[in-house]
Amino acid sequence: MLLGVPEPTYRRWHKQPTAARLDVNQLERMSLILDIYKALQILLPRADAADAWLHRPNHNPLFAGQPPLDRLLSGLVQDLYVVRQHLADLA
Repeated sequence: MLLGVPEPTYRRWHKQPTAARLDVNQLERMSLILDIYKALQILLPRADAADAWLHRPNHNPLFAGQPPLDRLLSGLVQDLYVVRQHLADLA
C-alpha cells in the first residue's frame, strides 16, 4: 500500500529486486518513505520508540486520534507528504 502497488507485484519484486521497474509515482513514494524512516531515526533512535509512534493513536489534528500508520496506509501519496513534513517540522 505504501508503494502504491498490488501485493502480488510487491512479492514479485521482493523475490527478484533486480527485475523491479519503478515508475515516477513509486519512486516518489519510496523517497518519502525513506525520508519518514530517516526522520524517525533522528527523532526516536530506538526502534521500539519509532514503531510505537507509528502505531499509537496520535491526537495531533493531522492524525485525528488515529495512529500515524493509518494515515500512511491510506494509499494517497499526499498523506506520505503530510507525515514527512510533520516529522521534518519536529526535527
